[in-house]
Amino acid sequence: MRDKETENLSLLGAKKTVYRTDYAPEVLETFENKHPDNDYFVKFNCPEFTSLCPITGQPDFGNVTISYIPDRKMVESKSLKLYLFSFREHGDFHEDCMNVIMKDLIRLMDPKYIEVRGCFYPRGGISIDPYCNYGRPGTKWENLAWERLSHHDMNPEIVNGRA
Repeated sequence: MRDKETENLSLLGAKKTVYRTDYAPEVLETFENKHPDNDYFVKFNCPEFTSLCPITGQPDFGNVTISYIPDRKMVESKSLKLYLFSFREHGDFHEDCMNVIMKDLIRLMDPKYIEVRGCFYPRGGISIDPYCNYGRPGTKWENLAWERLSHHDMNPEIVNGRA
């Protein structure tokens, strides 16, 4: 049963889910944050992210982590899952994918703060871990973005086959 707050969510609870394999930001949906006066992180871990190398067409696999501090709108998780799945046949470099994801979510939600990190499995003996973030300009969140960006990899994790 839908209430006023969830009536615009078309994917959640749908009987037949369509998994798009072409980049599809239009599948993203939001709902109202019931606690806009509280500052809190929402974190999504997406361990099965897949995209294609734009040069070779080979698949790239990685773990994408999205953390944000919402304002008025929040992203609905099933729509986020379908959006991330839409990168499956999308040819772009890891760094570009992470920045596109972040910018799409900023346009969608206008969060106070957001960060997106990809930890990709090695191909050709090299793993790539792009990190991008954003804090709303002119606010304390802009300062937080700079602090986290300038210190985000001060204690890098051990990389042994991406465990």
